[in-house]
Amino acid sequence: MARVKVHIFLKPGVLDVQGKAVEGALHGLGWAGVSDARVGKLIEFDLDGAADLAAEAKAMCEKLLANTVIESYRIEVA
Repeated sequence: MARVKVHIFLKPGVLDVQGKAVEGALHGLGWAGVSDARVGKLIEFDLDGAADLAAEAKAMCEKLLANTVIESYRIEVA
């Protein structure tokens, strides 16, 4: 059994409304040096039984976890 982490972010060029809101809030709190804030998501799960865990996780991302039209993802298998 392995722990899988999938990091999902909007692709460059796709407007990140949440990222802009976070950036604006941080500026309002005095952190004027913050720029290009992006908000993503992390999905963690245990995976057992697959011969190639990374390939299995990739298939999950392509079919369900990420919208590959506007999102990119990175997989970590521990």
